[in-house]
Order: sequence, then C-alpha cells, then structure tokens
Amino acid sequence: MSQSSSLTYKIASNGIVAAIYFVLTVASTPIAYGDIQVRIAEFLMLLCFFRRDFILGVTLGCLLANFNSTLGLWDVLIGTSATLLSAILIAYCTPYLWLAALYPILVNAFVVAAELNWLLELDYWYCVLTVGLGETIAMAVGYIIFMALKKRKGFLGVIKTNRHLDYGF
Repeated sequence: MSQSSSLTYKIASNGIVAAIYFVLTVASTPIAYGDIQVRIAEFLMLLCFFRRDFILGVTLGCLLANFNSTLGLWDVLIGTSATLLSAILIAYCTPYLWLAALYPILVNAFVVAAELNWLLELDYWYCVLTVGLGETIAMAVGYIIFMALKKRKGFLGVIKTNRHLDYGF
C-alpha cells in the first residue's frame, strides 16, 4: 500500500470509528449520560490496542457525542479528555487486552465522577461506583467482542494492525 493510500485508509477508518461511536452513544442516550451511565460505544476504545491512530477516531467520536450531554461544554472538555487519556494509555502502556480494558474503567470512574460531583453536586464515591460499573460493562462487552474476533481469520488484516498480532487474555 502506498504512503498516500495508507494515510487515506487511516483517515477513513478513523472517521468510521468516530461515526460509530457517535451513533451508538446518541442511539443509547437514556443510558449513555449522567451519573448512572453505560456508554456501550466505549468498547471501541479497545481498537487503540491494535492501532495507535485509532486514538483520533474514538476521541473525535466522544467529542461529538458529548455535545449531546446535558452537562454542556464541560462534558465536551472533561469527558473527552478522559477518553483521550484512556486511549493514550491503551495505545502506549500495555501488552495485554485485559489490562487495556482497565484504563478506561479507572480513568472514567474517577475523572467523570469528579465532573459529576462538581457540576451536579452528586456524591463523588457514588459516581465513582456507578460510572465505573457502567464502564466495566462496556469494556466487558468490548473484551468479549475482540476475543471472539480473534478467532475470525482475517480480522487483524481488516483493521490493518501491526501490533498485538497474537493477543490473548
């Protein structure tokens, strides 16, 4: 693949990831925002484990979805920053998929809880628990999906990964 077609592929695939993240989040609005939230689209964060450039796609998708939040621009700034930090940690700090799934759980539990505590005056530890639980559900779904996809011949070729070709537990 030439360098320009590789760049085009990366831009297009990140656009698709951002669009999927946005659509999944907006389609599940009743459970995707607030103190008790399960943002299923967060499972896409695990794509950063396979290709570092997917940091852009998931962060952009989160940014766009957060414009729909009742917390307004604060969620756009703080919530998106939590996603960006999680994506960077996944992409650069772990050789294991299960460990990659822990980063968004921990970052979102503590950062989003602080945001909810500050903006809505909700109990911080309650929000740590509820946001962390919702993120755990999303990451468990993602982990199951990616472990199942591992069994599908050609999956890693479709997303054009060059990292973690033999990923496991």
